[in-house]
Amino acid sequence: MVYITRALVDVLLDLASDADPDRVTTGVSVMPAGELEGTTELAPETPVFTDFFLPDPDNALNAVFGVDLTTPARQTQGQFVSHPLRELEVTKRDDLAQVIFVAVPPWELDEQSFGAFDRRGRRQPLEVVDARPPDQSLTD
Repeated sequence: MVYITRALVDVLLDLASDADPDRVTTGVSVMPAGELEGTTELAPETPVFTDFFLPDPDNALNAVFGVDLTTPARQTQGQFVSHPLRELEVTKRDDLAQVIFVAVPPWELDEQSFGAFDRRGRRQPLEVVDARPPDQSLTD
């Protein structure tokens, strides 16, 4: 099972919609459920996708390869990609992460528009949780 916060899904879908008809690719990272507010039903060590890195559309590596090679791999456990003109599936350009979230138009949270996949392209069960990370400031 792959867990992701509703707030992160909303942001990712907004990014995809704003970029349409272009693709968006960005890294996404996890926090243990025990550090989140609103995840009492999950074991504290359960990884939940909560954060993303702002995509850099001017990055030449990203434009050529379709992945953000500038974000250190140890900081992201997953990847988000939008496919404005494709099916809801992982392509060869999308396979550099353990978990890949894929979105397609109409950019909504439903089984036909948003999904989680493993690096081999197999769809994974996905649960959206109404939880949020603790408030942080830029000085933390």
